[in-house]
Amino acid sequence: MRRRPALLAALLLAAGRAWAQAGETPAPARQAELVRMVRQDCGSCHGIRLTGGLGPALTRDALRAIPQDSLAAVIYHGRPGTPMPGWKTLLSEADAAWIARQLHAGFPLENP
Repeated sequence: MRRRPALLAALLLAAGRAWAQAGETPAPARQAELVRMVRQDCGSCHGIRLTGGLGPALTRDALRAIPQDSLAAVIYHGRPGTPMPGWKTLLSEADAAWIARQLHAGFPLENP
């Protein structure tokens, strides 16, 4: 069973690379929706300021060692065996990659 996490990590990394390379930027209205979603939905587990809660912190410093493509894959597919759901029913691959880039840069505050 120890091989499963390594295999999953390799698959998520490979999938994430494709998204990160696409580099699509959502339209400004979609970006606002994504910021609100991350702040509200992700914040319910990761803390309203994304500094941690039931889930780990999603701050720039906390995510520094995680490649953006891996982060995008986790956002899109989730982490099986953990409470982290995949968001692919609500997000495109480009949305997940954009969120990962924003988390690495320091996620923006929600628009007023």
